[in-house]
Amino acid sequence: MQNFYTSTLLTKEKVFRDPVHGYIHIQHRVILDLINTKEFQRLRRIKQLGTSSLTFHGAEHSRFNHSLGVYEIARRICDKFVRNYPSLEVGDGLWDDRERLVTLCAALLHDLGHGPFSHTFEKIFDTDHEAVTIAIILSPKTEINAVLREVGPDFPNQVASVIAKEYPNPQVVQMISSQIDADRMDYLLRDAYYSGVTYGTFDLTRILRVIRPSSNGIVFDISGMHAVEDYVVSRYQMYMQVYFHPVSRGMEVILYHLMKRAKDVYLDEQQELGYSASFLEPFFRQDWRLEDYLRLDDGVLTTYFNHWTDESDPTLSDLAGRFLNRQPFKSVRFERKHDLKTVAELQSLIKRMGYNPDYYTSTNNSFDLPYDLYRPGQISSKTQIEFIQKNGEIIELSEISAIVSSLTGKVRGDERLYFPREITHGFSQEGINLFDNLADEFRSYIENDEIIQHK
Repeated sequence: MQNFYTSTLLTKEKVFRDPVHGYIHIQHRVILDLINTKEFQRLRRIKQLGTSSLTFHGAEHSRFNHSLGVYEIARRICDKFVRNYPSLEVGDGLWDDRERLVTLCAALLHDLGHGPFSHTFEKIFDTDHEAVTIAIILSPKTEINAVLREVGPDFPNQVASVIAKEYPNPQVVQMISSQIDADRMDYLLRDAYYSGVTYGTFDLTRILRVIRPSSNGIVFDISGMHAVEDYVVSRYQMYMQVYFHPVSRGMEVILYHLMKRAKDVYLDEQQELGYSASFLEPFFRQDWRLEDYLRLDDGVLTTYFNHWTDESDPTLSDLAGRFLNRQPFKSVRFERKHDLKTVAELQSLIKRMGYNPDYYTSTNNSFDLPYDLYRPGQISSKTQIEFIQKNGEIIELSEISAIVSSLTGKVRGDERLYFPREITHGFSQEGINLFDNLADEFRSYIENDEIIQHK
């Protein structure tokens, strides 16, 4: 069932000044009302890049401005479609602009369910930001739901179905979620801008010139192949150089173990937290509700971390201090198929030095598939990037780009063993030599050619 709802236009367009897109143009009353809800405003208090801001100090931007950026790119695509590819009859594969509103609302709200320190929080408390996003949209208790229902009684379900990738029009779904969508295009440009790197830059203007609707979703004019090729390479470089940066992952490991230790202390009948963490208690018990989730943001957790530096539990106190004072774990890269025995020996050495390996060591892997084509029978198949040629035939990107072909279907990334940085120097954080010859033995392992130390 398609969405044919309309919405009241603002008497005067409102704009948000944006460093990436210049201006974010708000034309519909419902979009402005959604932005002003408390659930959407919460995104101002959640960093887009989590612990990456501790490596790239400029990366302090929020989920809020990313969400506005995704909306803006989707709005520009809708404008392009209605101007150049308006539907003339049902089923012609062109753009029906009555789909605009559900597209724009889904673009704006797609990250609504992210929690504090998003992906680390999800790992420790087994939450799913996409499921939470849908729950916020559908819950009759949220301001978001009330605004959407003003458009139509079934409109929240329509928007949620786009997020869930179940909406019947693939053009709408792929504009928000595919291998080249408004979400990815905004976060690459935005993250590169705030991180101070050039890896994520690509020609957005050109891509928006060549994008077009089709019966099966979204395609691109063949003339824009190199712009799309550059986008794929930029995405690959951002993952390798920014998102998978070893130091950011070292801080993420500390954050994970800090949260895990707090949870373990809370659940241990022989111990108790000296400072209240009331907003986190439902998550420690795994009995949280949506209203509990919406109370959390980066500031709430950081306040708890400050309290925990004074906890009587030495592990919790130490990890909280390491995180707040940016003391990342160091790492060595290893290959699982060759080096697991050596990793186990390193962990054993760390334990002999007096560290609990459950909280002071971690194997962390970060892998990404830069691009893949559709493969029948895959459990999770990809929506491949396709081009329309002058003769009307469709061709897939890796068939015409040697660069993308070299990346297609190849998982990139690495696996690392993380441990306290002071171990490689043979001294505790206080500067006391506590490790005797254990540190020398540890270094002899990581200087082996088969394990490559991160410099």
